[in-house]
Amino acid sequence: MKQRLRTIKSLSLLSYLNNMMPFKCVAGAWTLSLLCMLSVSATAGSLEQAKQLHDRIAGVAASQATIENMAALLDDGKPIEAAYLAMETPAFYSTTLKLFATPWTNIDQDIFAPLNDYSATVIGAVRDDVDFREILQADMVYVGKNSLNLPAYNRNNNDHYQALEDQFIDLKEGLERTTQSSLNGLPSSATAGVLTSRAAAKEFFYLGTNRAMFRFTLMNHLCTDLEPLKDNTRPTDRIRQDVSRSPGGDSRLFINNCSSCHSGMDPLAQAFAYYQYEFNLDQDPSGENGAIVYNTSGQTDPDTGTRVQGKYHINASSFPYGFVTPNDDWQNYWREGPNQKLGWDSGLPGQGSGAKSLGQELANSNAFAQCQVKKVFKSVCLRDAESQADIAQINATTASFKQNAYQLKRVFAEVGNYCMGE
Repeated sequence: MKQRLRTIKSLSLLSYLNNMMPFKCVAGAWTLSLLCMLSVSATAGSLEQAKQLHDRIAGVAASQATIENMAALLDDGKPIEAAYLAMETPAFYSTTLKLFATPWTNIDQDIFAPLNDYSATVIGAVRDDVDFREILQADMVYVGKNSLNLPAYNRNNNDHYQALEDQFIDLKEGLERTTQSSLNGLPSSATAGVLTSRAAAKEFFYLGTNRAMFRFTLMNHLCTDLEPLKDNTRPTDRIRQDVSRSPGGDSRLFINNCSSCHSGMDPLAQAFAYYQYEFNLDQDPSGENGAIVYNTSGQTDPDTGTRVQGKYHINASSFPYGFVTPNDDWQNYWREGPNQKLGWDSGLPGQGSGAKSLGQELANSNAFAQCQVKKVFKSVCLRDAESQADIAQINATTASFKQNAYQLKRVFAEVGNYCMGE
């Protein structure tokens, strides 16, 4: 009797399993039916993983065909290829990458700021698998294609990019690369990727002393601010005149606070000595209609008598014996001391002239490579690294990023696969 009951239960379960299959699964025995069920479960798991991977990367729902194709690649042991398929979705460019890059373009780090030549160039460089180090040193900018009905690029406003956004242009298809020097009047030797974009100039060369450009480049592309880099063991010989040596009458404040930042920052920010953001302060105090300008060879600034912009000599009476900037020669004092931790490239000299060579110095540091991976991790995983496993993944992906010609899509693919099961 017990044997008969077991047989009836087995047959009932077999009938149930066969009826519940999403496709016809013919089997003449319990073992084969179980294997068939496990096969269906595996397929369902791959579909769910594919959906999660696509959502993480593109931020929108995928078509059923895309999910199935991604699941097939996952089942075939090709997770990177599956992630690249997700990046074919236009939303990866118009949404994920725009939100990814936009905070770097403004002092407030607002993710909802309008598209501009800085963010468009980042998006285009990722799309085209450009060596990502080029964003800090190349003569390049991405604009809307000529075939689109857009206002022409104008070095004095953002209308071209605003129209791209207002018309909901597909940024995957609508952008093309050109030379920055052909549009903004800078010589090619003075271009430095997004550092000399109009958007960056408007935010970081606006008034001030051009130190903001250096500070926000550290924040956006090396993932550090000045505070963690304070080092009062570096020489103070390149600190400008506008920094008091006894603020509030107390020289200890200079020694313990001011010099620990300025001793390293000022000789590096000297690379921007010939740049300015020019606009009419009385008629346009926010600087919405202005352009980046650069003192070329032979030009003389009336305030300095050299090519150096007048802003580098302001407040000279704060400490008249301070450094008087004569040119755009920069030097990296942080190659020695505790800030060697940024991982400077030993194949570079650590000094040079102008923004392009400084961009090369920064982009070839280990901190630059790791920073891009950390930012992708937060964008895709929706959180910062929290565990030893997360840190190990960031280190492994940083090494892979370098080995794979600094292609950022590869970073999105690897990090997406790491986080897709969360």
